[in-house]
Amino acid sequence: MGPGPPVCSGRAAMPEITSELWINAPLQKVYAAAQENERFPEIMEDLSSLTVLEKEGNRVVSQWVGVVSAFRLKIRWTQEDVWDYEAKTCTFRQLSGDFDSMEGEWRFVEEDAKTLFTSSVRYEYSVPGLGQLASRVIQGLMSKNLDATLAAIGRAAEA
Repeated sequence: MGPGPPVCSGRAAMPEITSELWINAPLQKVYAAAQENERFPEIMEDLSSLTVLEKEGNRVVSQWVGVVSAFRLKIRWTQEDVWDYEAKTCTFRQLSGDFDSMEGEWRFVEEDAKTLFTSSVRYEYSVPGLGQLASRVIQGLMSKNLDATLAAIGRAAEA
């Protein structure tokens, strides 16, 4: 799946991107791999670093540094993840950082010993003076990154 239409949630419309991937591993293994965010810089090409700041119960706060190699640009943000162990989801949102706003959800569903991993992200990232062209480029980069994130977690779970 690729970029979707803007989503309204009582504030300015934000682009929403949804991606999904079938992973050849049981749900518990995929869910566990997705929670090992300390390992993400090892398995994700566009992630320079990730530092866990807080971990309490089902809540994790971490600092991320992503790399947009095409523009030699680093994007930094602090993110809160809240895991729902019963529903097998994770909701996340930026607490501070370079995005104007960013939030989303990971959802995991098992079928026949395989797992459907779906990720949706809504974001705002403005580049002053570059307008719509920059918005389309950023949306494409966000979509590519989302696909790469699912694939990296999938490879980790299948290993």
